[in-house]
Amino acid sequence: MVAIVGMAGAGKSEVARVFEEHGFKKVRFGDITDEELKNRGLEPNEENERYIRQQLRKEHEMAAYAKLNLPRIDSSLKSSNVVVDGLYSWEEYILLKEYYGGRFTVVAVWASPVTRHGRLAHRTERPLTIEESASRDKSEIENSNKGGPIAMADFTIVNEASLEELEKETERVLSVLK
Repeated sequence: MVAIVGMAGAGKSEVARVFEEHGFKKVRFGDITDEELKNRGLEPNEENERYIRQQLRKEHEMAAYAKLNLPRIDSSLKSSNVVVDGLYSWEEYILLKEYYGGRFTVVAVWASPVTRHGRLAHRTERPLTIEESASRDKSEIENSNKGGPIAMADFTIVNEASLEELEKETERVLSVLK
């Protein structure tokens, strides 16, 4: 089982896509937020998404997304390898590390703030302004404890170049994992 961690716009979903192309089943932690937005009739935007993330963490503690996704991960692991798109917090990292032990690998995807904020401003789905991107960075570092899993990753992919380069680096990581 592989979990992908990184700041918004780093390229986590693209890395997860390459893992999927190699037979991994994807579990996207952010689907929980999207489902909750829909259930509450809220528009998907940065403010509402942040509110939902904070509410879920109040209700289920900081490991909320890992706890809520364990059934999906376990079910998927019965038939294939799993790639988790979007590990968020240190507490989620600890929960998954303790639960899966040596079967748990973390891949960090890193890109500079300037690169990430530019990507987020131009993405077609859920674009963010530079200000929203910077605010999200601050919130993820201060409120989600995202730095720990990035620091403890088993592999780090630097994503400052082309999509082709990102795919090559992901393939390199996959070759080591096989």
